[in-house]
Amino acid sequence: MPEPTTFAFRYDRWCGWILGLFGCGRRFSRVIVTDADLDVQLGIAYRGVVARPSIRSARRWKGLVFGWGAHGWRGRWLVNGSSKGIVVLDIEPPAKGRVIGFPVNVRELAVSMEDPEGFCAALGLSLEPAEAG
Repeated sequence: MPEPTTFAFRYDRWCGWILGLFGCGRRFSRVIVTDADLDVQLGIAYRGVVARPSIRSARRWKGLVFGWGAHGWRGRWLVNGSSKGIVVLDIEPPAKGRVIGFPVNVRELAVSMEDPEGFCAALGLSLEPAEAG
């Protein structure tokens, strides 16, 4: 069985510093890919585990980003420290996650990654271009 692979969130310089003040900086955040699961934690803001077979596809983010941290609604969640390197994962059936301790369902998870291509390769997925508007 291969070892788990850990990936780093991408942070903008100023955002990494600010999120760090709230317990969501690099020291408390990680993305781990194992044979069975994807484990995502952005400090105290977000924690979720997705079964690998539930991850249907990966694509690049399209559009602007107006917030950093963990935010979303109705199953669509953005967990980021940067506006760049964002990978959107489509999840079916939806996974369970927690946002500042509150349970949420996750059917789409967007994460800002230092190495988007390597992250997708570890998941066994190709990184598709952003969907056309």
